[in-house]
Amino acid sequence: MAYYYGQQQQQPDPQQQFLWNIFQKVDKDRSGSISAIELQQALSNGTWTPFNPETVRLMMGMFDRDRSGAINFQEFGALWKYVTDWQSTFKSYDRDNSGSIDRNELKTALTNFGFRLSDQLYDLLVRKFDRSGRGCVSFDDFIQCCVVLQTMTSTFQQYDVNRSGWIQLSYEQFLTLVFNLKP
Repeated sequence: MAYYYGQQQQQPDPQQQFLWNIFQKVDKDRSGSISAIELQQALSNGTWTPFNPETVRLMMGMFDRDRSGAINFQEFGALWKYVTDWQSTFKSYDRDNSGSIDRNELKTALTNFGFRLSDQLYDLLVRKFDRSGRGCVSFDDFIQCCVVLQTMTSTFQQYDVNRSGWIQLSYEQFLTLVFNLKP
């Protein structure tokens, strides 16, 4: 506790102060919120390339709770935790410390997350989320892969009422399902 002019006041939580300092550095235009462009410029995927704009868009959509089109400080705190949790997860599966996840590391990660997929689907996921063409997935693309896979799984489960792993849809239901996906 600190005393200012005879009044007792709380000292800022060191973690909150740390986040506030980062937030202020990212908020380049000093608007009090972070735009998608500011967020993309601030994030690092470990490959010296810009963070995937689609991953930034997904995260903005997930954490912009007030739908302002930008991230305020409170939303930034949740986003920061989300990114650092994913970073820890990513590092734990990047067994060779290459800074990217290969097919086998991705399979291990997704299997540990509860997904049971065919080898052909793992190959497809690597092709889909490998922007570099090296046969591996960088940190930002790993986040996107996991978010998209979870969103698609949740949507599938809404139709799989018997939990059999099978659904039957008309073409129009399929299109509605796909166009309503919001990771």
